Amino acid sequence: MATLLARLGRFAFRRRGPVVVVWLLILAGAVLAGLTAPATPDDDFSVPGIESQTAFDLMRERFPGMTADAGDATVVFVAPQGQRVTTAPYRSAIESAVRQLAEGGQVAMADDPFQAGAVSRDGSAAYARLMYTVKASGVTDASRAEIDAAAQVARQAGLTVEAGGSAMEASGGGGVAEIIAIALAALILLITFGSLVAAGLPLLTALLGVAVSMMTILAVGDALGLSATTGTMALMLGLAVGIDYALFVVSRYREERGRGLPAADAVSLAAGTAGAAVAFAGLTVVIALAGMAVIGVPMLTKMGLAAVAAVVVAVLVALTLVPAVLGFVPEKVLSRSARRGQSAEAGGKALGRGGARWARLVLRRPVPVLLLGVALLGALAIPATALQLGMPGDEAKPTSTTQRRAYDELARAFGPGFNGPLMIVVDARDAPEPEKAVESIAGHMARTNGVVSVSPPVFNDAGDTAIFEVVPTTSPTDEATKELVRELRDARPRFTGGTGATFKVSGTTAVNIDLAGKLQDALVPYLATVVGLAVLLLLVVFRSILIPVKAALGFLLSALAALGAMVLVFQEGFAAGLLGVEQTGPIMSAVPIFMIGIVFGLAMDYQVFLVSRMREAYVQGEEPRGAIESGFRHSARVVAAAALIMMAVFAGFIAEHDPFIKMIGFSLAAAVFLDAFVVRMAIIPAVMALLDRRAWWLPAWLDRVLPRVDVEGASLHRDPPGALEPEPEPVPASAR
Repeated sequence: MATLLARLGRFAFRRRGPVVVVWLLILAGAVLAGLTAPATPDDDFSVPGIESQTAFDLMRERFPGMTADAGDATVVFVAPQGQRVTTAPYRSAIESAVRQLAEGGQVAMADDPFQAGAVSRDGSAAYARLMYTVKASGVTDASRAEIDAAAQVARQAGLTVEAGGSAMEASGGGGVAEIIAIALAALILLITFGSLVAAGLPLLTALLGVAVSMMTILAVGDALGLSATTGTMALMLGLAVGIDYALFVVSRYREERGRGLPAADAVSLAAGTAGAAVAFAGLTVVIALAGMAVIGVPMLTKMGLAAVAAVVVAVLVALTLVPAVLGFVPEKVLSRSARRGQSAEAGGKALGRGGARWARLVLRRPVPVLLLGVALLGALAIPATALQLGMPGDEAKPTSTTQRRAYDELARAFGPGFNGPLMIVVDARDAPEPEKAVESIAGHMARTNGVVSVSPPVFNDAGDTAIFEVVPTTSPTDEATKELVRELRDARPRFTGGTGATFKVSGTTAVNIDLAGKLQDALVPYLATVVGLAVLLLLVVFRSILIPVKAALGFLLSALAALGAMVLVFQEGFAAGLLGVEQTGPIMSAVPIFMIGIVFGLAMDYQVFLVSRMREAYVQGEEPRGAIESGFRHSARVVAAAALIMMAVFAGFIAEHDPFIKMIGFSLAAAVFLDAFVVRMAIIPAVMALLDRRAWWLPAWLDRVLPRVDVEGASLHRDPPGALEPEPEPVPASAR
């Protein structure tokens, strides 16, 4: 492997012009294909195997004209303190506003609150329900502006008007967090390398790789059913690993130049060593992302596979384009001291002094460092035992948004359960008297504890299927609402006995409850799959049994600690105000899966890059403790820079208002910090120091069976890079 990649790096360096042209042609082709491809389909967040999804499927079949996921909005009208919306001037203003709403271009239906009985008991508030002809994602800004214009009519009469619902979710402008993150990454790279060219090279190649992968995803989106949001993880991870992988190759190239190697030999050795680590690190990320298929949610599977494509492109860029670009600037990527001819030995010592000092500290006190690290992560992980998954809605938005204010007004006037009604779909096809069967089921539900009201049933044209709403006494994210859903489903045999009918519990609240349960149940199988496969891969890479096991255990520690920190902030409210979290509640269902998938890949990146340098020193004859110090001397600073870059990228998203993005940004930044600086920089070397030679133990029979991948580049040290290609490599005149 090392020899093959060394030859590939040397080839890219020598044929840099054609290699760069090929990548530019690939980019141009991807852009052209992406811009001319059909529009990507809307999000199809179907979740096979849950009851609420089965109910939606039944609705689509029995109510052909009904779109279960059509956009909706609820416009709330509130009278001034002590007055009623039913008084003549307020009622007239509300009716006028509703007529204006009904004329909206995308509006299918707008209910008059006075005809629909949508007035609170005390008369202080009323609401109008709007249904759209398109999905929520298809509702335009113009349609949302129509709601605001109609609301102004009622506001002029003295009413307070707010609007919520799925149709009010405008697409974010985006881009600001990414720009800030890239700027911070550039600053960290500049501090790390001390050269504008060296700092810009990883950013440039990473952005090119992300552009290729994202435009390719856009090009095949229609054919493969990939929505616009499918590429979210691909964009995030493509940028993250793209910078990381190029950073490691460039750093190794600079190190070899500092040892006195010519540019071509330094590129060859960097590609054969750091490049091999990049290839296997990328493979661990691919395992983590492809493992999302075991979750059983098609959209998450597609997001994972799209991100796989972005990671593969990042690896190919690091192995081919980075060496080619180095060929154009072989001297300019070096620090000023290196270009002035400072001695290699002095430069190397200066570069790794901090990492070596830290390694010596850990080697002198491995037990206290280990205990302190485990205690810290263990303490942070304790809140994770109280993890509650859910899908917070408008109640989790800032109070500055109209959606949050509408939610609060509806909860005050109509009760907290009004914001999350359950939809009951009754299949009465086999019932002798469908209407009586539905009436009986609805009556049982109305008498159930925890139910405020049951709406009149609506039958389909065939008269064999009905739907009605059940309003709970508690809010959509309350544990009591989950219990009510479970109780209604458990009571199905009793409610339907003798009627010949059956029913399913659905609606947004039930979907969120079912999805949270499915994802929570999938966490353990997902972890077992990706961690198990990664341990096998690391076993091949490091030819050790204990190193892969402790790498996996270290990741589990950091992942649990990050989950605990997220629960502490977003669920319990600790320091929530500092992060702009205005409403605590359950952790959004998909966040732990996203966090684990992304952080596992990055954690294994840091593991491979740090420990591969230790193994390289060990294979070359250093003692185990000396190999640990060598690994830190050469890799600690670069791994720390990579981790800081990722933290900057992810932390930028904490400022977003969207609770999902905010949780993702916080959890990823926390997990990267804990894994890189506590696990990889403290716990791992402490454990290796205690194990000494046993850390590299491998049974003889297993040593014979396992393939040799030579990630440490032992073959390159036996045969110097110059022996691979004896022809001298001229340095470009522009670099002299």
